[in-house]
Amino acid sequence: MRTSQFHEVKTRQEASTTIMWLTGWSMSDKVFDPIRELLPDFHHISVDYSEAGSPEEMLVLIETVAKNILSSNGIAAHSRGDGGRLLICGWSLGGLLALQLAAKGYGDGLVLFAANARFTRTKEEMDLGWSVAAIQQMMIGLRKNPQEVETRFRQNLFREAEIRAGAGLGNILPFIGKWTITGLISGLQILRSEEVLTKLPIIACPVLVVHGTEDKIYPYSAALELVAGLPQAELLTIPDCGHVPFWDRESALVDKLRRWWHEH
Repeated sequence: MRTSQFHEVKTRQEASTTIMWLTGWSMSDKVFDPIRELLPDFHHISVDYSEAGSPEEMLVLIETVAKNILSSNGIAAHSRGDGGRLLICGWSLGGLLALQLAAKGYGDGLVLFAANARFTRTKEEMDLGWSVAAIQQMMIGLRKNPQEVETRFRQNLFREAEIRAGAGLGNILPFIGKWTITGLISGLQILRSEEVLTKLPIIACPVLVVHGTEDKIYPYSAALELVAGLPQAELLTIPDCGHVPFWDRESALVDKLRRWWHEH
C-alpha cells in the first residue's frame, strides 16, 4: 500500500472512532483538552457526572451515553453498522467507570490513565489502593469543609519534582468546587464499593494502561495487577510520574495512542 493510501485509510478509521472521555474524581473533563486538540480527526464526547445524586445515577448516566454513541439514532452520527468504533478513555475514577462499561460489553477499546480495578483494599493490600476508612473520612469531611477535602486530595496528585517543573492546580487542573457535594460523595461511594477485578477476564477489547511509577493515589503495583488480569492489555509506564500521567507529555501519548489503536 502506498503512503498516500495508508494515510487515507488511517484518516477514515479515525473519523469513524468516537472517544468517550471519563474524568477523575472532582475534576473537570477540560484536563483532557490538550490531548483532544491533538486528535481533531476523532469524534469526542464527554460525560459530565459532577452533579450525580447517587452512585447509581452516575453509573446509569455513563451507560446511557455509551448506548447512545453506539446507536444509529444516538449522540454520534455513526453506528457500529457503519464501521464506527467506540474508544473509552478514563482517568482515575473515570478509569474504573470505563472498566465497568467494558465488562458490560461497551467499547471497542479502553485507554486507562492512572486507573485500577478496585480502589479500596484490605490492610494487607495497602500497596494496591486505599482503605475504606480513608474514603469514609473524606465523605465526612465533605459535609464539613469540601474545599479542604478537595485541596488535600489534589496535593497528592503530583510529585514534588513535577510541581517544581510547573505542574499544579493553577496550571492544568480546574479550580475546586466544580462538583456538587452529592456528586463528590457519589464518586467516593463508587471508589469505595465498585470492583472490576473479578470481571477482568471477560473484558475482551484491547486496553492501553498508562500509569506513573510514583502515583500516590493509584499505586503502580495496581496497574501491574490490572494488566495481568486483562486478556488484551498493554502497559505504558511513565517513570518518575505521579497521578496525572498525561501532563506535559500529550504529544508522545497521542502518538502512542494512534499507533496502538491502528494495530488493533
